[in-house]
Amino acid sequence: MIISSKIFQKTHYEVLSIKEDASYEEIRVSYKSAILNSHPDKVYNKSDSSRNYQEPKQEFLDVQKAWEVLSDVKLKAIYDKELQASREILELPANEIELGDMTLENDGDSQQLLYECRCGDYFLITSLDLKEMGILLDAVTLQLHSSIDSAPISVLIPCSSCSLRVRLIIDHFS
Repeated sequence: MIISSKIFQKTHYEVLSIKEDASYEEIRVSYKSAILNSHPDKVYNKSDSSRNYQEPKQEFLDVQKAWEVLSDVKLKAIYDKELQASREILELPANEIELGDMTLENDGDSQQLLYECRCGDYFLITSLDLKEMGILLDAVTLQLHSSIDSAPISVLIPCSSCSLRVRLIIDHFS
């Protein structure tokens, strides 16, 4: 979702129900399905006069606009840059997670906390990153020790591959 003049608006990828790294063929197939399923003449039942005709019409127009942008290599590149920039400005996390949601792996000198992204890669933070923030990780019991105030802390973690971020809520110190 991106913020616009309307409070929240679906991205073109969400309109077509595809991942942001979808191939042209995946975009085309999804577009064909979405355009057929959202066509106002098909969706709008003339015998049901209580239904608002504008909703299916807007959905149909949104599908057309998504195809127009995502099917053109240059327009898609521009759109992807704008989408990335809007996410960076807003710093909207895709999800909020807690320490217990993450998987711990040893990486030589430090430990890595991993959380799988919907793109298949991982959100990653290391014990060294946490140490720089004044938080020490006890890898044996997966507990944190902090030299700072014990109030909850949150850290925004980017995915290693895509533009999504999660907010790690750290609220238990011993």
